[in-house]
Amino acid sequence: MRFFAAALAFVALTSIARAQAPETIVLRPAAVWTGANEPAHAGWIVVVSEGRIAAVGADAAISLPPGAREVALPGVTLTPGLIDAHTHLLLREYSTESWDDQVLRDSEATRVIRAVGGARATLMAGFTTVRELGTEGAGFADVALRQAQADGAMQGPLLFVATRAIVARGAYGPRRTGWRPDLDLPQGAQEASGVEEVVAAVRDQIAHGADWIKLYGDYRFGNASESRPTFSQAEMNAAVATAHDAGVRVAVHAVTDEGMRRAALAGADTIEHGYNGSAATFRLMARRHVALMPTLAAAETVRRAENANIGRAFRLARAAGVVIGNGSDAGVFPHGQNARELELMVENGMTAREAMRAATAINARVLGLEGRLGLITAGAQADIAGFAGDPTLDIHALHEVVFVMQRGAIVRGRPD
Repeated sequence: MRFFAAALAFVALTSIARAQAPETIVLRPAAVWTGANEPAHAGWIVVVSEGRIAAVGADAAISLPPGAREVALPGVTLTPGLIDAHTHLLLREYSTESWDDQVLRDSEATRVIRAVGGARATLMAGFTTVRELGTEGAGFADVALRQAQADGAMQGPLLFVATRAIVARGAYGPRRTGWRPDLDLPQGAQEASGVEEVVAAVRDQIAHGADWIKLYGDYRFGNASESRPTFSQAEMNAAVATAHDAGVRVAVHAVTDEGMRRAALAGADTIEHGYNGSAATFRLMARRHVALMPTLAAAETVRRAENANIGRAFRLARAAGVVIGNGSDAGVFPHGQNARELELMVENGMTAREAMRAATAINARVLGLEGRLGLITAGAQADIAGFAGDPTLDIHALHEVVFVMQRGAIVRGRPD
């Protein structure tokens, strides 16, 4: 009986494998932008096989395999699939529901259901990879979303997750000061105080599946309206060192100059926001190879006094030679509108091509996936987006998404 059952399972798996055997696809767009620091190439084609890019280049220079399916994409510029390195799929826009209400009133199941829709909207906007930086009170639900995307149960971008994120005790929300002191309010992140607790929190989140560790290097204590540094230098150093010892990278939320400085000195891999960084701190980040995710779209959406200097800080970071990636903080505003961040980067001084590189090749390098994502090159994963027009010349073309491919499968723009 066991043999019979095993044989049936083998036959079933073999049948599934045959049914899902990948085909070779030849994409024929108007132009291809590879993610390199060069213009899009007219007349180029892309050959995709077994989920990867088999060849890219001038049509006449590529020998096509027999039986390949050709997909014509007239008027379309193909680019690498876009990467947003700061999202919150388990949040929905604050204009619909406040952060406090989402954390205190909505069940985790409700938030996961919404996240599935947000993930699909993000993918259909051409963003084939995201870095999820905190579940905001939804526990380890992002790990489940990552698994659902990986096994095909959810249509969405490839996910790199940070689970709960880590905050200093008393420096996050929901604020306890507005409630009875004997209530044990759920918090939007894991609280830790002192080196030992911080180290334990890092290890706990890694044990639950975190790809990245996120720390809040500053925030608003109690009823304060102004952010202040939270973790001491010793706590920050210990957290980063513990994560790096485990081979896990670290992102630090920091809007104050001192919070940024401590994060850079500790060896953080990315700093999120950086709205009030000084020229000296940005130079420190450049020397220590700490990347910046500006989240300009979040600052545009949630206007606070501490966000007022975002344009100045962005220009200082560029002048200092800081590596700038693309991270929008989607969730604060609607998922699927991630391209707004790139438009704001251009409005604040980047060229369209520079912004596109931030969302492709540069973000792939920040994530440790250089050569695998963020480029249209032989051997890279076949994550590709297509736009009516050329977003490396006009960033607003990102709103004209007509084609999305993920791991070699066409998920948007399948021909009839």
